[in-house]
Amino acid sequence: MKVTQKNVDELTLTISINIDKSDYSEKSRKILSDYRKKAEIKGFRKGMAPMSLIEKMHGRSAVLDAVNELISSGLNDHIKNNNLNIIGEPLPNETEQKEINWDTDESFEFLFDVALAPKVDITIDNSIEIPYYEVKADKKSIEEYKSNLLKQYGTLKPADMVEEEDFIIADLIQGDTRVEGTYISLKNIEDESAKNLFIGRKAEDSFEIDVNKTFKNETDRAALLKVKKEELATITPEYTVVIKEVKRFAEADENQELYDRLFGKDNVKTGEEFLAKVSERMESEYKLESDYRFMIDARNSVVERAGIVIPEEFLKRWLFTANEGKFSKEEIERDFPLFAQDFKWQLVREFIMKQQKMQVTKEIMMDHARKVASYQFSMYGLSNVPQEQLDKYAESLLANEKEGRRIFEKAEDDMVIEFIKNSVSLKNKKISFEELQKLTA
Repeated sequence: MKVTQKNVDELTLTISINIDKSDYSEKSRKILSDYRKKAEIKGFRKGMAPMSLIEKMHGRSAVLDAVNELISSGLNDHIKNNNLNIIGEPLPNETEQKEINWDTDESFEFLFDVALAPKVDITIDNSIEIPYYEVKADKKSIEEYKSNLLKQYGTLKPADMVEEEDFIIADLIQGDTRVEGTYISLKNIEDESAKNLFIGRKAEDSFEIDVNKTFKNETDRAALLKVKKEELATITPEYTVVIKEVKRFAEADENQELYDRLFGKDNVKTGEEFLAKVSERMESEYKLESDYRFMIDARNSVVERAGIVIPEEFLKRWLFTANEGKFSKEEIERDFPLFAQDFKWQLVREFIMKQQKMQVTKEIMMDHARKVASYQFSMYGLSNVPQEQLDKYAESLLANEKEGRRIFEKAEDDMVIEFIKNSVSLKNKKISFEELQKLTA
């Protein structure tokens, strides 16, 4: 077997693998021998069929298997022995590869296109200027944040009469059919004339509605009628609504129970302490937003400065092949600029990690996993999870291959971004939170 390479350009090359019969004959004979041992053919005891019959039945498959094994080892050995830092995977050449006749050919030539990772060489120092946006919580924004917290922890309470944004528990009646205790949110009713049928009503009031006109969203309508979505087409839309209860959302009362739910038992006891904690939480969230914007600006800045050129056409082909048709060529072409920018950042991140001798330790991974776990718990309103439970959940995240990989990459990102932040010239800019949100949208 002979393996050679030909450079196409600075980042792509073609590897040629020439395989003669002498290269694969012994391998194919061994494969045929294995076939024979397992073969159960009528008229012969298991494993005793003539080799000529086995070769007639499986000769082509044996050659294919033997040749494919040689191709795989030939490519891998050539890449390893020549220290080729490739990206993606070798792809069959689409222009120079000659057609192969597996029934008659005894010698084969296979051509593969390979792309090399571009070299990265960048100096991160104070000659690079990157903006850092600072947001300060003012009195108005603190009051708004406080109000949102009270709404977030609010509850539904009974009301006497239906108003614009109320919730209703009602029975829907159509002849002998009765849908009991269905839940209606007036916010979900887009048609004003339909909504007006509800406003001003009280418990036990009844009136007629057209459910198709009132609830145009089919998912909402199916949930309302407690049927499957595909059954909607067979339903007559006229129903009588009988209101059973009127509910209105009310903000949470500001009291010790709320303070304990938000910040832990007895950590806040007065309105002043509550506002101070709200301000502290806002500042923390603002900093996260500022850091996120800095991360985007830092990545874009250093990638641009690195001036990395990538083999775009090869990568588009590889993305299409590797995803096995999940994305069309048109979709890959459309989204390629985002992929290319992210890919270039990965190359820069890898270069900086190696240059600065950075390592993601087990402790760093665990710390990041705790942050992910804490965030996920907080999404369910659990802000004071015991440390033991937090650690246990963090460990389960790291044990999950997909989650563990994501956490590892996030840890690398954070380490490199922190290094960039400490090395470049920061151009501090004061900005409102609304303006910052527009930048990160």
